[in-house]
Amino acid sequence: MTNAATVLQNVKHAIRNGYAWPGGYPLYIVMSDGAALSCAAARDNWPAIVRSTLQGARDGWRAEGADINWEDADLYCDHTGARIESAYGAD
Repeated sequence: MTNAATVLQNVKHAIRNGYAWPGGYPLYIVMSDGAALSCAAARDNWPAIVRSTLQGARDGWRAEGADINWEDADLYCDHTGARIESAYGAD
């Protein structure tokens, strides 16, 4: 299991950059309940994410990390409903 500080560091990187480097692949945030969160939504809700991740809360705001959306052209942010860009999916 990854510790909370490392998870938050990875989430912060995704929020600041939006893309993995090298490669420029689009990132999104994976929440503990399985929800997908866009980097913009994570930025807007950063205080709640930090608090819940550090406390190990089960309120829907605990982050598990950042991941690349490789091919899911139908991945949407569970908070805003905005489509999350994919690297290779049909856009």
